[in-house]
Order: sequence, then C-alpha cells, then structure tokens
Amino acid sequence: MRVKRGVTSHAKHQKIRKATKGMTRSNRSSIKRGKQAITKALQNAYRDRRNHKRTFRSLWNARINAAARLNGTTYSRLIAALKKTDIQLDRKILSELAVNEPAAFKVVVETSNK
Repeated sequence: MRVKRGVTSHAKHQKIRKATKGMTRSNRSSIKRGKQAITKALQNAYRDRRNHKRTFRSLWNARINAAARLNGTTYSRLIAALKKTDIQLDRKILSELAVNEPAAFKVVVETSNK
C-alpha cells in the first residue's frame, strides 16, 4: 500500500510559513528559502544572546569606572577592595548605584576602602 505524504508535507510547510512571518517576499513564499532564512535567524539569535551579555558587562564596567574616579579611585582598585572586604555586589548593581544613587555608591566605595 502506498503512503501519501500530502498532509505531513503541508504541515511542515505551514510551520515554515508561520516562522517566516514578517520576512521579505522570497523568504516568506518559498519553502526552500524560508528554511534557510529560519536557520540563519536562529543562528543570529543564539550568537546575539551571548553578545548582549558581553555588551552590557562592558557598559557596566565603564559606568563603575567613571563613578569610581569621581570618588578618588579606579575601577580595578575598587573591585579589588570590594573582594578583599567581602562585599558581594555584582557589576550590574554597582552600575545602577553609580548612575541612580551616587550617595549610596560613595558609601560603598568608602566602606570598601576601610
């Protein structure tokens, strides 16, 4: 008995069409081009999730350094002092303090230098 594959093929194609919604003409209408576009998009998404973390960490470091210099120290000395005094604030929180709460950041710097 022969197997007809129309239903499964149609379902696969619909899945590709749904994933390529919003893409340009050929990527949206052609199944072959759509598959390629989806593969590329998923590769970019995976890569950029990691780059996003990297970019933000460098931004936080720059903000901490700028605020640290206003308080008479440098980024590297501040981080070393925080580790030495066992103050466990991560860089994201430190940068938020530096930007939004300069007085609190100053207290952290003074506490770490004692």
